[in-house]
Amino acid sequence: MRAVVYTGEGRVEVDTVPDPGVEEPTDVVVRVRRAAVCGTDLHVVAHPTGLPEGFVLGHEFVGEVVDLGAGVHGHRRGGLVVGADFTSCGRCWWCRRGDHWECAERQFFGTGSAFGPALPGAQAELVRVPHADTVLQAVPDGVDVDAAVFLGDTLATGYAAVQRAAIRPGDTVAVIGGGPVGQLTSLAAQACGAGIVVLVEPVDARRELAAAQGAVVATPDDARALVDRLTDRRGADAVIDAIGGPRGLQTGFALVRRRGTVVSVGVHTDPGWELPVARAFADELTLTFAIGDLARDAGPLLALVRSGAVDPTVVASETVPLDAVPEAYARMAGRRTLKTLIAIQ
Repeated sequence: MRAVVYTGEGRVEVDTVPDPGVEEPTDVVVRVRRAAVCGTDLHVVAHPTGLPEGFVLGHEFVGEVVDLGAGVHGHRRGGLVVGADFTSCGRCWWCRRGDHWECAERQFFGTGSAFGPALPGAQAELVRVPHADTVLQAVPDGVDVDAAVFLGDTLATGYAAVQRAAIRPGDTVAVIGGGPVGQLTSLAAQACGAGIVVLVEPVDARRELAAAQGAVVATPDDARALVDRLTDRRGADAVIDAIGGPRGLQTGFALVRRRGTVVSVGVHTDPGWELPVARAFADELTLTFAIGDLARDAGPLLALVRSGAVDPTVVASETVPLDAVPEAYARMAGRRTLKTLIAIQ
């Protein structure tokens, strides 16, 4: 089959690799119809720790079941499914609590061994899915593949952040970063009862998209003044950092009110950050982190998309065939596009 593979020194290519097959009774093989390029893909290619050359990339996918093991009971050949971006067994103590990311069976598709044992990715014609009854969700009628492909990671992450923030109806929520996750976090917050959502982003086009989708927007330099005007100088009830790293956390703490919550869903690679602990204590602040979890949140995510409350396709700036993916990586890395979908079938 053909697949997008890492070829070293920040490069990706489309190459021919062996077809995957069922290896365990709980496996499914999916013929991919839509995949996507994610900021995490760009990150692992730029920082390829644990990513060998020739490894198949990608972790967002929708497709049809073409083969399955004898231990799979929730899916059938020909069924349309969307995959979570990581595996989990569905049976352990963590999975039963809905904390699938903490499962010892976790493998993150297409990222090498950065987040667990390596598992080839889904920017390919076929992908093998372990623990398929937990990892895959059936795509119901009324949900297009172009929308469903966001459920495994980008929208799941935004929704998890909003839930972790525990916002109340009418709350003022600030979202830091207007990339795909930030944009869909803004939509999820609006759909889940936020009053005003302030999206903070330096790039004009990304602010314009967020404004067209219902957010109030600001540059990083203007954000605090805007939040002050909207909250009688209290600060945001919740701040969601969708960029990661010290800059996102610092901006979050600059915008949150006393007794407020900062949730970080951006990828962190720095080993540490100097928490302003005196202020955090005196102001009773909450700092927490979240990772999207389709296995836990499939019900509300599908309901939000199927009802039209959230349309994740607004962040898709282009759809390309598999052969054109290497150039799409370069456009996303250069911020010339926001999100690339891959049409494989």
